[in-house]
Amino acid sequence: MVNQFTINLGFYMLMPYLAAHLSGTLGLAGWLVGLVLGVRNFSQQGMFLVGGTLADRFGYKPLIVAGCVLRTLGFATLGLVGSLPALLAASAATGLAGALFNPAVRAYLAADAGERRVEAFALFNVFYQAGILLGPVVGMVLTGVDFRVTCLVSAGIFALLSVVQIRALPARGGRKAEQGAGERVLTQWRGILANRPFLLFSTAMTGSYVLTFQVYLALPLDVRRLGGDGRFGTVAVAVLFAVSGLSTIVGQTRVTAWCKARYEPGQALVRGLAVMGLAFVPLLLATAVPVPGSGPGLWLLAAVPPTLAALLLAVGTMIAYPFEMDTIVRLCGDRLVATHYGLYNTVCGVGITLGNLLTGAALDAAREAGVPALPWAALLALGLACAAALHGLHRSGRLASPAPRPAAA
Repeated sequence: MVNQFTINLGFYMLMPYLAAHLSGTLGLAGWLVGLVLGVRNFSQQGMFLVGGTLADRFGYKPLIVAGCVLRTLGFATLGLVGSLPALLAASAATGLAGALFNPAVRAYLAADAGERRVEAFALFNVFYQAGILLGPVVGMVLTGVDFRVTCLVSAGIFALLSVVQIRALPARGGRKAEQGAGERVLTQWRGILANRPFLLFSTAMTGSYVLTFQVYLALPLDVRRLGGDGRFGTVAVAVLFAVSGLSTIVGQTRVTAWCKARYEPGQALVRGLAVMGLAFVPLLLATAVPVPGSGPGLWLLAAVPPTLAALLLAVGTMIAYPFEMDTIVRLCGDRLVATHYGLYNTVCGVGITLGNLLTGAALDAAREAGVPALPWAALLALGLACAAALHGLHRSGRLASPAPRPAAA
């Protein structure tokens, strides 16, 4: 829990301000800024499967520590260098670090939590969101002094975390603890790709990540479309993030306990996805309201529907996330857990990229055609379609644990 909070604290104190540093302080062209940021994302999403496989082979602790050490080096380099090759190498290192420790952290938590995985992942999400919420605030203060200070403090946090993990984190996972450890990697990957329920579940859940990502894409753009780029727009966007993070910190464990007492895991997932889809109804209804020219009416129209959408997205995530993480472990039969988490992250990462491209295209088309309801109707339909897909998987029994595999000869 502390590991993930600290990872997010160090990451989010730096990354929101990196683009401004690259374009402003270093004077890079816009396409080069996009290249540096894109390399980080590509190296992380593309290497999740490898990171998960290494964690299952060598144990979760070594990969967690390796990821923290690599991110220490990457963030320190981002603050100290100015040449494009060095920036690209540092950006790739920070992405690879995430690919190393993300699947391992989740597999470690699943292994240690045992039968209480749902409750453990609910608490995990509280720590996760707390890091996201606090990181940009700390980063804003440090960047006000110098962005290099932000980089070095963030690197120092990861260095300290590395030492703490080495000294205090017990070993878990690895070949000796993993059934089928003698199999070749490609054989293991083919086995995972043949796990049809897992692949169907991963595809259906991709929609949830596309929807929740709109807190960073479509919702801020809509706030600024009506509220402008001035002080009001900045404050309203900050409120979006605060509502999303604080509601999770306050309500996650309560929501999980309430859902676990009433629903099967598949039912909770369906309801979570449905709520995420319905989160865009306030924005859809707002498009039917005449836009005031100025004053409090315009401010309310700019701020209230996106804030309600952010709150409902957070509630939907609170409902679904712990059961989502638990379902992955059940679908893999508690075998090669980190590898399954790695592939799951890759599938969802590709889905987020495609979903954001389509959402951006829908926002442009809506503006050009004068149909502001188009993107919100599309996102609502996506949420309901994914909820329907999960309902079908649940009703057909495909979200239940698979039959035990015989040990490899």
